[in-house]
Amino acid sequence: MVEYMDSSLDRTFGALADPTRRTMLRRLAGGERTVGELAQPFDMSFAAAAKHVKVLEEAGLLSRTIEGRSHRCRLETGPLAEADRWLAYYQRFWLLRLDDLESALARHAARKRNRK
Repeated sequence: MVEYMDSSLDRTFGALADPTRRTMLRRLAGGERTVGELAQPFDMSFAAAAKHVKVLEEAGLLSRTIEGRSHRCRLETGPLAEADRWLAYYQRFWLLRLDDLESALARHAARKRNRK
């Protein structure tokens, strides 16, 4: 049986799996917003938006400050940078594999030309 380990990277990708939360993060990249402002472009209740914000907050992707009744959210880039580093490894891996494929195809084409 595989044992599931909860890590910050798991929480980051879990939070990013939802398109509503990705849109909220994109809006936060433009500056701080209230939960109500984050909910505005969606057909959802304030409570539903607050649940999305909580998931993002638990993943460390945003921080929230409370000013009276207003909850202001700010983008936190640390978890995104960690996810980017993780993805960069696989980007390098596939770029090297594609370079190998390109070389193999070039060798194959050269052999084919030489047979003629």
